[in-house]
Amino acid sequence: MLASGCAPRQPFYFFEDGDLSHYTGVVQKLEYPDLDQQPLDEAAGTLEPFTLSNANIEEIWELSLEDAIRIALENGKVLRNLGGRFGSFGGPRPQTGEPPVSLLTAPEATPTIYDPAIIETDPFRGVESALASFDAQLSSSLTWDRQSRPQNVGGIGTAIFQQQLEGDTGNWQSGIRKTTATGATFNFSQLITYDNNNSPIRQRDAAGNVIVPSTWSTNYDFTFNQPLLQGGGLNYNRIAGPDAFNNLFGRPNFRGVLLARVNADISLAEFEVGVRNMVSDIEQSYWELYYSYRALEARKAGRDSALEAWRRVHALYVEQSRGGEADKEAQAREQYFFFRSEVETALADVYRSEDRLRYIMGITASDGRLIRPADEPTTARIAFDWQQALVEALSRSPELRRQKWRVKQRELELIAAKNLVLPRLDLLGTYRFLGMGQDLLNQNYNPYEAGGGDPLFGTDAYSTLFSGKFQEWQVGAQFLMPIGFRRELSTVRNYQLQVARERARLQDEELEASHALVEAVRNVDTNFSLTQTNFNRRVAASRQVEAVQAAYDAGTVTFDQLLDAQRRLAEAEVAYARSLVDYNRSIAQLHYRKGSLLEYNGVFLAEGPWPAKAYFDAHRRARQRDASIYLDYGHSQPGVFSRGPITQKFESIGADARPQQLEPLDPATQELPPPVEQIPAPVGEEPTLADPQAVSAASQLLLPQ
Repeated sequence: MLASGCAPRQPFYFFEDGDLSHYTGVVQKLEYPDLDQQPLDEAAGTLEPFTLSNANIEEIWELSLEDAIRIALENGKVLRNLGGRFGSFGGPRPQTGEPPVSLLTAPEATPTIYDPAIIETDPFRGVESALASFDAQLSSSLTWDRQSRPQNVGGIGTAIFQQQLEGDTGNWQSGIRKTTATGATFNFSQLITYDNNNSPIRQRDAAGNVIVPSTWSTNYDFTFNQPLLQGGGLNYNRIAGPDAFNNLFGRPNFRGVLLARVNADISLAEFEVGVRNMVSDIEQSYWELYYSYRALEARKAGRDSALEAWRRVHALYVEQSRGGEADKEAQAREQYFFFRSEVETALADVYRSEDRLRYIMGITASDGRLIRPADEPTTARIAFDWQQALVEALSRSPELRRQKWRVKQRELELIAAKNLVLPRLDLLGTYRFLGMGQDLLNQNYNPYEAGGGDPLFGTDAYSTLFSGKFQEWQVGAQFLMPIGFRRELSTVRNYQLQVARERARLQDEELEASHALVEAVRNVDTNFSLTQTNFNRRVAASRQVEAVQAAYDAGTVTFDQLLDAQRRLAEAEVAYARSLVDYNRSIAQLHYRKGSLLEYNGVFLAEGPWPAKAYFDAHRRARQRDASIYLDYGHSQPGVFSRGPITQKFESIGADARPQQLEPLDPATQELPPPVEQIPAPVGEEPTLADPQAVSAASQLLLPQ
């Protein structure tokens, strides 16, 4: 045994047949949910995407910015975004190399159109849930008991108690409980009891026989409880709710109607932020796609010029003529392939930018059509009145409005917390009507009359109740006060600090909004100046190419100077398109910062229609109020905590916005670059030989016909 060592052994079982199907070797397995939901048609029906080797474009979709926004909002159940805000709108170009996957990585952080309604109908923090605390509560219970109990009774005790108690007991209790806005609780209840037993103390006749072995009793109670100090008053109960005292010695549970309304307003502000961000992403993506097309056209023009130069040099190289030296032919060939790589890169950027626009619009990634922007960016100077823009930024920003609601929320909670410092003093009262009889109810009015003889025979409980001879009442007060109020004072201080924190956040958010507005205004002016400069640079580069080409033909400049001039022209074209698009993006960003982006794009937020029954009921309630007698409950009006609906449409978007036509530095050059009217044609197979004639034939597949 010592030589064999110790090892764990499985026990031996009789009747073991070897079926180990009950054995489980792992705790968790990767499983798929049983969800009966078909995939989205736009996702499941996606065609093969456009690439450099697959450019089978079936149709060109001329899309305006207005239509892009409309389609995105129609498909915007989930308010998509491009994975975060751009660091500087109108400045650096947003990245297009990575797909937007923010919804896959953090779906809970993406707002939807359902969020405001979900907050409104929250079973714990919603408005209707808070109002339900003041609803009347109906309760009822019915029980029946059978008794058969031996008792240790003997001697003279048998005259009062039975040695074996036999009987039946029935209880029916029902009532209505109502909590008012002042914190008072009113309760109206009834209790009907049936009692039948063999007790010797029941009423008997002269012969000692039990005449009435059973009795019915009923009573109606009217009770109330009104807090006078802590928990009393309209203001507190509308803020904290009537059930906040359940946590009197714990954390206060403030979830009144006003706080629920504030939560709903915060959710609406967050919804507006989501819509605005999506519209901003649409406009940014739209102009980025426009830039991709302009950059592609500029590089195609440079490629065509390089191809023409290479063909001319190659012809001289074949003839061994002057100007066709091997180094010049190699330079021309390198220039061509450089521009060709630029064209391929730009074409891939077009496909990427178009895919991002499709994503934010909520349509399929590829359907055989290629989107091309139909709108042209503005080239006019847009001037905004600074003071009005600043006022709009501080008053119309949904982020600032959301933070102001949070400040108001903390202020309301502070008001409720101060109420907890008061001692608890409740006024209590009860009034009760009682009735008893042989029967519960009969046809004859025969109330119970206490006295000699047999007063219970032939009576009924309700006749006794309605006679009003048996009434009880109780009035009292209940006082409760912790010595020192440590927890309550600490609670007040905690909410005071929360108010101070939210106010400090609001002030810093306003400061941040002003800095962001300053940056947006600076970007508008800077990008307009860059647009003017790059326009003049483009014109100068074009003239330089013409002059260098003429000088090269005359033999006064070298060939590398001609190639450099062609490359500079292509760079100037791209720089002008970049600055023009950035200028339009910065205009949109200025509207973004001053809170008028939705209005600038014609988007307004409104609640959707309700069912017809809801309008029918609302109209009936309005008619009831119109037919009622108005009573002035001035003392019950809550304090003002909302200024009403916001204004979504101003009379002017950016007052004193004076359009000024773009003027280049050189007054003689008033021409603008031609609009983008060509599209990238499909890319076909190209020969591998470095033959300019063969390359020229193949390059026609890249050029617009």
